[in-house]
Amino acid sequence: MTKQVNVAIVGHGHLGKWHAQKANALESANLIAIVEPFNKEEVNKLYPQLKVVDNINQIMDEIDAAVVVTPTSTHYEIVKELLENKKHVFCEKPLCSTMEQVNNLKPLLGDGVLQVGHSERCHEAWEILGDRFKSLAGKKILKIDRFAPFKGRATDVDVVQDLMIHDIDLMLFILKMRPVKVEAIGHKVRTDNWDHVTANFTFADGSVAYITSGRNHVKEVRALEIMSESGCDYVDLFENKIYEATSSQYEDGTFVKEWNYEKRDHLLIEQENFYNSILNQVHPMVDFEDGAKAVYLVAKVLEALDSEKSLDLNYEK
Repeated sequence: MTKQVNVAIVGHGHLGKWHAQKANALESANLIAIVEPFNKEEVNKLYPQLKVVDNINQIMDEIDAAVVVTPTSTHYEIVKELLENKKHVFCEKPLCSTMEQVNNLKPLLGDGVLQVGHSERCHEAWEILGDRFKSLAGKKILKIDRFAPFKGRATDVDVVQDLMIHDIDLMLFILKMRPVKVEAIGHKVRTDNWDHVTANFTFADGSVAYITSGRNHVKEVRALEIMSESGCDYVDLFENKIYEATSSQYEDGTFVKEWNYEKRDHLLIEQENFYNSILNQVHPMVDFEDGAKAVYLVAKVLEALDSEKSLDLNYEK
């Protein structure tokens, strides 16, 4: 019989309901309970075989792990409680609201698995382009755009915490180095928080990254472009397409190669990785340090916006 991880889903809102479906479908997971204090009746109808409780403490002794899919402001207290009880944790991004909270969690990590939900790493494009990215010559210019028309969601937080954090993690994942400086410009259009932001990151080798995130645009765009002496690579994350222009002509006489890549179920991949890390004692796809770096850089982008200054980055603080 396949070994299973006894797990609870904490939060059954917009994203939590999808996580519950994945945990319920995977053979490596044994979904014990859903923690949802606000719409218990609805959840009970969907999962009559499960316990639906108000608080994680009500089923703490019955689980090995939990998937935390609650508002960002609640992440710290829930993750802290789980770690103190020696449970494995998969927390949706961002790991915490502040670096102070992140630093408070670090001594609690122990030997368990803590995985952070930076799901944009799951695109097949990164596997296809992995060797290509490793061979890129010279300084890189990375450009990532993620914007869409206003949808009325997540207006309690700024667009940096809501959307840009995805691409900050992608920047670190793809370039395999940390920026040393950041500056940013933004606009508050629909809400009292930043609704459209461009952050410019500089790296020690002279490479740069420009990340733009917006939630009041005229169209939906999710795209990544990297330019180097080796040519240009462009990934349309919305249409699942890759475009490549190298320094030479292709066999068919064209200068741009184009192909599609498979659309994947990112949440399923993340959860599969989480349970595999627990059962087989392998490193999670996005660990605590990855999550911490993303939280730090989000905070520095917001500081750069408020101060209107270019800031040096010091990861030791």
